[in-house]
Amino acid sequence: MKVAKAKRVKPKVPAPAAVIRLTPEHTLQRAAKRFLSGSPTRCPKCDSTYVGREPAFIHCRLCGKLARIVDAPLELQELWEIRSGLRIAS
Repeated sequence: MKVAKAKRVKPKVPAPAAVIRLTPEHTLQRAAKRFLSGSPTRCPKCDSTYVGREPAFIHCRLCGKLARIVDAPLELQELWEIRSGLRIAS
C-alpha cells in the first residue's frame, strides 16, 4: 500500500483593509440612515403596518425592529417605559 503525499497549502493572505476617515459629514450620513423622520405608519425593515409608536421609537411587532425617531426626546421615552412597567424606577 502506498502512502499518500501531503499537499502543500499556501497560507491565505487577508485582503487589504479600507481606511474610512471619520469626518463630521460621514457621521451625519450614518445617523441619517439610523433615524426616522416624522411618524411613519409602516416598519422600515419589513414594511409591516403592525407597528407601535412609542415616544422616541417605532416598534414593529412583526419583525421586532426598533427604529429611533429623529427629534424625539429620550427623557419622554424613559418616563413612558417606567410608567408602562417596562423598567423599574431607580
